[in-house]
Amino acid sequence: MPTDNKFYLTTAIAYASGKPHIGNTYEIILADSIARYKRLQGYDVRMQTGTDEHGQKIQGKADKAGVTPKEYVDEISGEIKRIYDLMNTSYDRFIRTTDEDHKIQIQKVFKKLYDKGDIYKGHYEGLYCTACESFFTEGQLVDGKCPDCGGGVHADKEEAYFFEMSKYADRLMEHIENHPEFIQPESRKNEMVNNFLKPGLQDLCVSRTSFSWGIPVDFDPGHVVYVWIDALTNYITGLGYDADGNSAPEFEKYWPADLHLIGKDILRFHTIYWPIMLMALDLPLPKQVFGHPWLLTNEGKMSKTKGNVIYADDLVEIFGVDAVRYFCLHEMPFENDGVISWDLMLERFDSELANTLGNLVNRTIAMANKYLGGELKKTGVTEPVDDDLKSVATSLKARCEECMSTLHVADSITEVFNLFKRCNKYIDETEPWVLGKDEGSRDRLSEVLYNLVEGISIGANLLYPYMPETSERIFKQLYPDDPESGKRSYDDLDTFGSFTDGGQVTDSPEILFARMDAKELEERVALIEEKQKASVVSAGVIKNGTD
Repeated sequence: MPTDNKFYLTTAIAYASGKPHIGNTYEIILADSIARYKRLQGYDVRMQTGTDEHGQKIQGKADKAGVTPKEYVDEISGEIKRIYDLMNTSYDRFIRTTDEDHKIQIQKVFKKLYDKGDIYKGHYEGLYCTACESFFTEGQLVDGKCPDCGGGVHADKEEAYFFEMSKYADRLMEHIENHPEFIQPESRKNEMVNNFLKPGLQDLCVSRTSFSWGIPVDFDPGHVVYVWIDALTNYITGLGYDADGNSAPEFEKYWPADLHLIGKDILRFHTIYWPIMLMALDLPLPKQVFGHPWLLTNEGKMSKTKGNVIYADDLVEIFGVDAVRYFCLHEMPFENDGVISWDLMLERFDSELANTLGNLVNRTIAMANKYLGGELKKTGVTEPVDDDLKSVATSLKARCEECMSTLHVADSITEVFNLFKRCNKYIDETEPWVLGKDEGSRDRLSEVLYNLVEGISIGANLLYPYMPETSERIFKQLYPDDPESGKRSYDDLDTFGSFTDGGQVTDSPEILFARMDAKELEERVALIEEKQKASVVSAGVIKNGTD
């Protein structure tokens, strides 16, 4: 059990403008795998996600759809939550910025910062990108376009409140220098410091008057609170933070966050704006902000315009939840962008999931039933070849722990599958089908199959954070009378020999992943693409396809 037993992690809250594609969904899958791993280690984990539901862009989309902004975000937020639930993610709160408790605290936070003198009233004049809801200077544009989305900008001017960022810049720089783990990966930290902090921070626009879909500034009703304070503060309002000092026990327990998991494109907001807001509120900063890479297609970022959008629920329809989780987690490098395609999914599905894992479990249980009536005993008839299998199995926990301590999730999954590959090699080395033909080798055969089941069991336990349903299905086959008994204490996962001596595996093994050929995939994808072309979900508010 860890000494400091709490672990609070968050994802960015998804902008409620359209159905999330698999690139958007990757983040919640990644966060869930980290949360589940921490729980396996014995941490008291709280995981929060949700939706960002205010702003000019949403107001415009709602007007176009002929519904109120609240009706629009209710449906979109519901769709986002449906996708997150489909992917079997174990969040503790799904916060919405339209939630009443959040709205009340945002108004309190805004007033508190205003009373402190950190927020002042002025006018903003600059180049505005409606899509990103951001003002830019001429020098920040890239080829005359928005530096974030590449879209057009237009001159705009309006009365607004501003946050005096420069007041806290030196303090933030000192924090970053003294806490090298604060911004990860390292390359992202250098970008924030060199491109934004060192050149000097401009004051931040924190209210708007040109649209009304937002949380009103209660002491100046013509203004609504702009995205930065509204969205970023969800990480504390979702815990029950109260700006008047009457915060809920959950806030006192879990803050500061141990990990903010976000996309690399919004790192600036989380490593500059958000820490400065927390300093102004006299609150401790999160321990780490990790800017993960993007999941792309061969054509680059997914967008409806490019016609290269792939959705999580379509992938699940063909491959299943855990196969999609496996691909997203395993194929994403630590720092660089990953690539997803239907063909690459099929390749990994057949080679890693159907062959390496599925075939291993199936034939091990089949041989146990064929030769031993499904009963596995430790007989002590060992050979040197057993030692390497046992070594790989008992060292797996330490290797996974090392990877996960630095959020190298893909490497941790690789280590688990290395154990499964070692089990397959062990079968080739020991040839149970040969031993099964010799009555005098029965005790050796029993030892071999026991070792295999024990190796699979250890692997299934450490696979659980990444592919929980698959681990459960393995436990049901190895421990048919009590599948829950297959879930071992984390402390015991470096011990070989915990499978019950004389334990009985199922006499009805199931195929975990059925191989699929390219023609079958092509036909099923074609059906999905046809459905997408005509699909309008729930009265036309959500269209299949987002940019």
